[in-house]
Amino acid sequence: MNYFDHFNNGFTYDDFLAKYGSDDHRGRWAALHDRVQRSDAQRALLSSFRREMKVLVMAGAWCGDCVEQCPIFDHFAAASDKIQIRFVDRDDCGDLKESLVVCGAPRVPQVVFLSEDNHFVAHAGDRTLSKYRDMAAKLDGAACPSGLIGPNDALLADVVQDWLDEFQRVQLILRTSGRLREKHGD
Repeated sequence: MNYFDHFNNGFTYDDFLAKYGSDDHRGRWAALHDRVQRSDAQRALLSSFRREMKVLVMAGAWCGDCVEQCPIFDHFAAASDKIQIRFVDRDDCGDLKESLVVCGAPRVPQVVFLSEDNHFVAHAGDRTLSKYRDMAAKLDGAACPSGLIGPNDALLADVVQDWLDEFQRVQLILRTSGRLREKHGD
């Protein structure tokens, strides 16, 4: 799978929503975007990143899980000039949709991390551990959130931290890579 081609043809956060989102979708994403909080420590961590990371997000503007998570990625990119994020629509990328499955289904959001020189580093998605813990505690409820009512503030903070942990894990993979250390002389 050539993830870089998808990244290269992907959209910025705003352009993705402009192309694929209805007014209602954009409103849901904006409402969650406004609720995302980052602590001073989280902002400092993001600004300390030293290696460039390319982040490919396969999403759907209609998807409740994407509503609840993708705005977080936009906040991370705004906090670090080392993070470049591109979004692609799941239904417009058949080969990517087929290659990124969770439990046998093409779920979104799916996140692929690439190095500065376009090597695959990691894959994550479709929900974080905190979200799955919350869902498991409510097994009698809906299987997929609608995005109409976002997560409560505590769960949102946990999901932000879960994703930050994943972004940091990838950053540390990149930072400690022998190949990249030799390339950058550090």
